Amino acid sequence: MADYSDTGLGKDTGYSDQYDASLLFPIPRSKARGSDNSGELPFVGVDLWTAFEISWLNLDGLPQLAIGEFLFPCTSSAIVESKSFKLYLNSFIQTQFTSMDQVTEALVADLSGATGSDVDVVLYDISAYNGFKPISEPDGFCIDNQSLAIDTYQPEPKFLSAGNSGSVSETLYSHLLKTNCPVTDQPDWASVYISYSGPAIDRAGLLKYIVSFRQHQDFHEQCVEKIFTDIMQRCAPTELSVYARYMRRGGLDINPFRSTMQSFPPSYRQVRQ
Repeated sequence: MADYSDTGLGKDTGYSDQYDASLLFPIPRSKARGSDNSGELPFVGVDLWTAFEISWLNLDGLPQLAIGEFLFPCTSSAIVESKSFKLYLNSFIQTQFTSMDQVTEALVADLSGATGSDVDVVLYDISAYNGFKPISEPDGFCIDNQSLAIDTYQPEPKFLSAGNSGSVSETLYSHLLKTNCPVTDQPDWASVYISYSGPAIDRAGLLKYIVSFRQHQDFHEQCVEKIFTDIMQRCAPTELSVYARYMRRGGLDINPFRSTMQSFPPSYRQVRQ
């Protein structure tokens, strides 16, 4: 795990309710990826963030509400530390804007500037959000209901294996992914969806591998990238997508998607979200 003790993360901080883009704290992706991933990435994808606590004032002083979705390309030079993102969104609360479009423009400009890449932002009216993002599960097989003895709670790629012949195309998923924040050590809970084509992945070993993250400390994005690269190295699929839907903390959820097949994740949200 990368060392973030030289940053302002995890320190006591003040709360502002007046718009302040300087609250955003970018973290270089290279800090976590390290020198081994300094070249071309083995995947495409995005980090899809959902913000359920966005509010500002209109010109009459009446509070406005929205649910926001933010798409950060995995090729951006930096991610945004989640607490700083929450503080930044809170700074809109007592600030007047002429319209939702003006809020969107500010979000796009600030987040793109902080991460070094174009960030897509969509704000939804609360009454319309469920129509766009219904709660559902993709077609696939949940691997959680297996009788297994498990005693390893740090990532262990050796649990992963695949058959020697034949090829399948399937989606396997688990609701048992848990990791810990590298700054605060708070638990982060997620469901992880693995879609692939290639030799059949051993389901017992895959579940043991997912559970082995239970005491691991790292940001959501890096955890998903590790899962992706470990499966590629140990199971050699011809195609692979890994999508983690993390539960929200402080009104924000983070959903990293990495794939050899497509740049954007399927459109759904999990029941715990």
